Amino acid sequence: MTAAAEARPTSSSGPPIPEHVSIWGELADVDHELRHVTVEVGGVGGVRTRVLRAGSGPDLVLLHGTGGHLEAYARDVATLARHFRVTAYDMVGHGWSDLPDVPYTVDVLSDHLVGLLDALDIERAHLSGESLGGWVAAWTAAHHPERVERLVLNTPGNIANKLEVMARLRASTTTAVEDPSDENVRRRVTWLFHDTTQVTDELVDLRRSVYSRPGFRAAIANTLVLQDPVTRARFSWDPSWVGRITAPTLLVWTDHDPTGGLDEAELLRGWLGDVDLHVITGAGHWPQWEKPGEFVDVHRRFLGAAPFRAGEHA
Repeated sequence: MTAAAEARPTSSSGPPIPEHVSIWGELADVDHELRHVTVEVGGVGGVRTRVLRAGSGPDLVLLHGTGGHLEAYARDVATLARHFRVTAYDMVGHGWSDLPDVPYTVDVLSDHLVGLLDALDIERAHLSGESLGGWVAAWTAAHHPERVERLVLNTPGNIANKLEVMARLRASTTTAVEDPSDENVRRRVTWLFHDTTQVTDELVDLRRSVYSRPGFRAAIANTLVLQDPVTRARFSWDPSWVGRITAPTLLVWTDHDPTGGLDEAELLRGWLGDVDLHVITGAGHWPQWEKPGEFVDVHRRFLGAAPFRAGEHA
């Protein structure tokens, strides 16, 4: 349960108050800052970047997935902020950050991350990335090891580069952006979940707002270059670069991830060497939303706030 949920009193009459009332209600009782910072990215220039920060302690940076935005972590920031200085942000070409007309390949997204660390005066940080965010976090750990303390790869997505997964993600995302109707965007968001009752109107409408931004059709085309097999081949998960990661690493998987099963987790585990694997049951591609208590507890333990035993549940 999140800090905001714990802080809400129960109703003495009428139906019980839901644990999750709204995205920003999760932060109602937590001091936080939402602002834009300019991040210098090589070959791109200054990128106006939306950033949410809360808490104090060791730095923990959270990275969302393809077509996403920092609200993907709305259910986790308040509780994580008890132990860490949490930074969640919209990657370049995503959310309400700038949409420069360049392909958002993994190296560009990684350069944006490193530039953000510089802009925020963060020398080293724990990184936790979901889906595309996990890919970017891993690439950064391999190519900028001096900036990464510990690494959490959360359902990092299609490690085996399956063509059908790429095609499905490309088609559903393109449809939702070209026609951001409730039906199309809800279908795209629902794909992320195992428990589809957690897909709220608020979350769908927020994503519709992002997809309706001027210039977002070009931006999503620049994002989806990573679902093209030829472009993807330059950055595909591969032991040649994955094996360069030296940061202690935790893999967070689920039993209903639509992008890849535990066989892919074991594949990645073999490339990384001695790493921890934690499987969250009853969740899909967004365990940080479906199982926030367990998700936060696993981070707290692995990142040093408490002893961690691989496979232990909250």
